[in-house]
Amino acid sequence: MSTSERAYHHGDLRAALLSAAIDMLEAGEAFSIRAVARRAGVSAAAPYRHFADREQLESAVAVEGFKDLRADLGAGLAEAPDDAPAADVIAGLGVAYVMFALRRPALFRLMFGNECDDADSERVLASQGLHELLGRIIAKYVPGAPVDDLSKAMWSVAHGLAFLHLDGKFRPEPAGDVADRVRSVVAALFALPAGADRPR
Repeated sequence: MSTSERAYHHGDLRAALLSAAIDMLEAGEAFSIRAVARRAGVSAAAPYRHFADREQLESAVAVEGFKDLRADLGAGLAEAPDDAPAADVIAGLGVAYVMFALRRPALFRLMFGNECDDADSERVLASQGLHELLGRIIAKYVPGAPVDDLSKAMWSVAHGLAFLHLDGKFRPEPAGDVADRVRSVVAALFALPAGADRPR
C-alpha cells in the first residue's frame, strides 16, 4: 500500500493527495488534479475539497518541500557544537541544501519555480522560514555581522551552487566531491579580507 493510500485510509485526504502528487512529481509523471486523485485512490471530485485547482495543489506541494528542506537543515545543525567555526556551520547548511536539491530535483525546481506571490501566504512563509533560520545561525556564530545581508548572500551562494549542479555546470557526483566543493566556496568567502567585496 502506498504512502498516499495509507494516509487516506487514516482519514487524511489532504495528506494522501499531497503524498500522491509528490510521488508522481518525483517519478517524472506530469500530474493533474484528476491524475493525483486516481493515484490516491479517490474520486476525481475529492481533491476539490482542499484544492481549487492545480496551482493550489502545486503550491501545497512546494510548502511540503520547504518543510522537508528545513528538516534536513535542522538535522545538520543539531550536530554542530556551539563552538564550531561559523564557516563550518554555514558550509554544513550549504551542503545539506545542495544535497536536498540533487536528491529531489523535481520537487526543488517546483519549490523555486514560481515568482513570489504575497497572496500565497503559506508558501511565502515557508520560504521565508529558510531565510530566518539562516539569519539566526549567522547571528549566533557571526556576532555583529549584518545578519540580513549575510544570510541573503549565503542563501544565494547555496542556491546558485544547487542549480549549477542540477544544470550540469558542475558534476553532481560523487556526493563527497559535491560536499567538498560547497565547503570550499563557503570557506573562501569567509576568508575574504575586510572590504574585499567592495567595488573600488
